[in-house]
Amino acid sequence: MRSVVFDIGETLTSDTRYWGDWARWLDVPTHTMSALVGAVLAQGRDNADAIRIARPGVDVAAEWQARQATGHGDALDESDLYPDVRPALARLQAAGMWVGIAGNQNAAVSGLLRDLGLPADAIATSGEWGLSKPSPAFFERVKEWAPGAPHEIAYVGDHPANDVAPAQAAGLRAAHLRRGPIGLTTSAPSADWTVNSLTALADLLVGE
Repeated sequence: MRSVVFDIGETLTSDTRYWGDWARWLDVPTHTMSALVGAVLAQGRDNADAIRIARPGVDVAAEWQARQATGHGDALDESDLYPDVRPALARLQAAGMWVGIAGNQNAAVSGLLRDLGLPADAIATSGEWGLSKPSPAFFERVKEWAPGAPHEIAYVGDHPANDVAPAQAAGLRAAHLRRGPIGLTTSAPSADWTVNSLTALADLLVGE
């Protein structure tokens, strides 16, 4: 591998605080919000549908702007990172691999991630690119962005349909991370690697 590119949500960062903040904003119990997110994901729906169920008729984009205006919008800090993130990314870099981070997030998340000083060579989001997964165009952009031929680039994510399948369709290699609600409840038999942690992935890639 010359390059390893990572998804963001439930790959590098936990969504726990994100959905907890939405629960408080919507004035519903945290457990209820979590259950709603799990239900819509199990049905293959957009996770924002959990917000629409909790508050029927809501305009999610407008509600997000209202949160931003009152200081309850984007937030990301060290506590949101899974504990294996820094050591795994640093190990891949130390082994000579280019490390990228690219996922479906709004443009502001790029700055928040950069502020964390992660061991990564480049960071991008769908909001910056104007392309989102699972669109083939997103993975074509990854191929232009990350060094190496397609088969020398690995994309790592928790979502078989959004991460693994479209990455492989673009000629990239793909790692399925069994993490988060989708990663743990759906399988990706075609994945080049299936791992339970980024530590295990680093072991495999550095050892290749």
